[in-house]
This record gives sequence, C-alpha cells and structure tokens, in this order.
Amino acid sequence: MTTPEALEPVDESWATALAFVAHPDDLEYGTAAAVARWTAQGKRIVYGLATSGEAGIDGVDPEQCGPLREAEERAGAAIVGVETVEFYGFPDGTVEYGLPLRRAVADAVRRHRPDVVLTGNYRGFWAPGQPNQADHIAVGQAVLDGVRDAANRWIFRDLGDPWHARRILVSGSPEATHGVDVTDTFDLGVASLEAHGEYLRGLVDNPMSEPREFLESIARQVGTRVGAKFGVSFEVIEL
Repeated sequence: MTTPEALEPVDESWATALAFVAHPDDLEYGTAAAVARWTAQGKRIVYGLATSGEAGIDGVDPEQCGPLREAEERAGAAIVGVETVEFYGFPDGTVEYGLPLRRAVADAVRRHRPDVVLTGNYRGFWAPGQPNQADHIAVGQAVLDGVRDAANRWIFRDLGDPWHARRILVSGSPEATHGVDVTDTFDLGVASLEAHGEYLRGLVDNPMSEPREFLESIARQVGTRVGAKFGVSFEVIEL
C-alpha cells in the first residue's frame, strides 16, 4: 500500500482573506475548520457566495429555500469567526462561467482587498469516478480568472482601484500540495456545518448528512499527511 505524500504547511503570513464559493455549505465541508484556526489568529476573513443555495433542498421551494440557507450560512460563518457574508445572486444549479461571474469576483476582491483568496475545487472530478458539480467548476474557474482581473486596472475599470491578491488557496482539490493542522478547531468546523440544519435534514441516504462522521473521514486522512490528528488540504496557486 502506497503511503500518501506529505503535504507542505500552508504559508500563514497573511492577514486578510476572501472565501468565494458557489453555495452555502461549500465552505463548511472542511474549509471552515481552517477558517476557525485563522480567525483565532486574528485574521479577517470574508465569505462570498455566488448563489443562495435556493435549489439545494428538494422539499423546499426556492423562494423559501434561499433566505433559509442564507440564514444558515450566516450562522455557520459566525461560529468560525466570520462576520461578513455576502450573496451575489447567481442562479443555484445553473451558474455559468463568464464575464458576469468574473466581474463579481473582481468586484469582491477590489472591495475587500484580501491578501489571499479561498475557493473550492474547480476541476472536473474530486477523484477518479467522482465528478464535480457544475456550479463548483464554473465558480472556481471564475475565481482563478477574476482574482487576476482584479489586479489589472484596464479590466472592469468601473469597479475601483486594482488589487493584487498574493495567492489562491483551493480546498478539496485532487492536486493538493499543502495542508493545515485543524486539530484544535475541528469541533468548530463541525458546528459550522451543523448550523445548516434544514439543508442537512434534506439530504436523504447521504453520508454528507452526518457532519462529524463525514468530516472526520476526510480530516483524518489529510491529518496523516500533515502530521496531525485532523487536517485540511489546499492546492496553492501563487499570483
């Protein structure tokens, strides 16, 4: 049996971050434990959600589901020390890569001026035979491009002064090279996901509906690669 390759520690010499993902709950499936570690260090992190997750609960109409999931996201964010949560109004389930999405990313970066930007896996698969979801792919790719757009003063010139983020940290990537020890903040990450109560109740016969068990199964595997009990992995893209 091949031993998984060790992950390098994520460089934590930064003060501010923007986490830009597709849906409420995307950050809570692992990344939130790292966010809790970083906010405890005094770092400021802002959450940006492309959608309100309004198509995410089968038994709840989107008109009711969107506000419900926004409230759950704000509650989960607060648990890990995040005060600012923004929703950008793209349609859940049918997000398209393109200029409007890149513009939303660039706007968020120029307004919040983060040192680093967090996002989720933008690749087609999580692992062989495990395809990614379309919104994740579109939003992740737009983050890669929109962050660079934000640094170019001649792109989206009406959005204010350019801002150059130092790097992008991609969680859940099959190409992860770095990791973070989240042993001390793992419970906060679980609680952050548990705040999405209505969403979790809507998951039927899905292992993702059991927050602690599901998160432990991933965090323990990553932990072995960072020399800790629990870990979160990242692909690091230097800009």
